[in-house]
Amino acid sequence: QVQLVESGGGLVQPGGSLRLSCTATGTIFSINAMGWYRQAPGKQREAVAVIPTDRDTNYANSVKGRFTISRDGAKNTVYLQMNSLKPEDTAVYYCNALLRTDSVTPSHDYWGQGTQVTVSS
Repeated sequence: QVQLVESGGGLVQPGGSLRLSCTATGTIFSINAMGWYRQAPGKQREAVAVIPTDRDTNYANSVKGRFTISRDGAKNTVYLQMNSLKPEDTAVYYCNALLRTDSVTPSHDYWGQGTQVTVSS
């Protein structure tokens, strides 16, 4: 059973920083990509940053230059360093992993439980 465990959310003032972490555990054969998505109340979930295995990262235009995604493959962990936070960054942030649990089963998306990020003075 695969689980994604997130941490690092919280309340921060505008202009502040937070670092989110997510670790995938369980039966994992390989990981195709990991990423961060967010969803604000009344809005659809949107991709924030995605880091495919052995490929370049992708960022939403709204966070380019402020957020940095990184991965530690040995630990099946993905991070999101968030700087210069704005009130519009307030949302529940979800960790995502596209992975295989064995050599024959197709890749499948797994999601973390979400961690709240609130940017407010």
